[in-house]
Amino acid sequence: MSGLKLFHTTKSGIAEVMPRLAEVEADVQGLVEAHMETLLGVRFLAREYCTGLRHGGRIDSLGLDENGSPVIVEYKRGVDAGVINQGLFYLSWLMDHRREFEHLVRDRLGVTPAAQVLWSGPRLICIAGDFTRYDVHAVREHRRSIDLVRYRYFGNDLVGLETVASDTGQTRASRRVRRRAGGLEVSQRRIVAMAELTEAADEVLLGLADGVTRVQRKQYVAYQRLRNFACVIPPQRTKVLVYLKVDPKAVDLVPGFTRDVTGLGHHGTGDLEVQLRTERDLERAQDLFRASYAAA
Repeated sequence: MSGLKLFHTTKSGIAEVMPRLAEVEADVQGLVEAHMETLLGVRFLAREYCTGLRHGGRIDSLGLDENGSPVIVEYKRGVDAGVINQGLFYLSWLMDHRREFEHLVRDRLGVTPAAQVLWSGPRLICIAGDFTRYDVHAVREHRRSIDLVRYRYFGNDLVGLETVASDTGQTRASRRVRRRAGGLEVSQRRIVAMAELTEAADEVLLGLADGVTRVQRKQYVAYQRLRNFACVIPPQRTKVLVYLKVDPKAVDLVPGFTRDVTGLGHHGTGDLEVQLRTERDLERAQDLFRASYAAA
């Protein structure tokens, strides 16, 4: 990984664990497919999926992410200048074969996930030994959701993934619109205040890093690094709910502000619920936002 050094410490000293590439591309593919949900937040559907005689190709891996977006994963052992174009070719095929993909989801995951596939945000994840600066530039130019992920093996039992570039292909202009509260009834003022608090949270979450992307679903808005790290529920009358991927047991829970929702049904993903009622709540939640981003 670029700039990263890993060391093994013992009582007698310290030794560097040297990074290495896979022996063959199939090793990377097999590892990721076996642990795709843990590594990428994507449920694995199929490998080497045939695109038919006319397209004459095979998609390395097909999956469905936490928000219901279709995902194509392409692998390269080292550097390959064609990986993005190859993936975009398959994305184009996928958008023309939506029903075929939905049938695959239904067969693998069931009727409900198949009915909730989010076609507004199909994703391409390229996992390779490295990428060129031209690859990184291409991600910003294409109007698609693309993630470039660099891998490295360390020793015999460690693997690292690093997001090199990530973009949704959509404009991230601020949605904030200030409204005058004068003349509004109390209930209307509350609605406006919660809407503005939601927009402020949106700005904070997107501002955590350049690689943060937003995915709009009917029931929530997800914020991704490579996986979801925060989900914001549409504002209620008196609060905005944010779900984070932070272990609730590692947090000093504060009644009325943070809650352990492990095992409880809710929209979005994450076991720590944060309740925002004021701008002050948003300020004190930012350390939790950063912790969830770091863990994603």
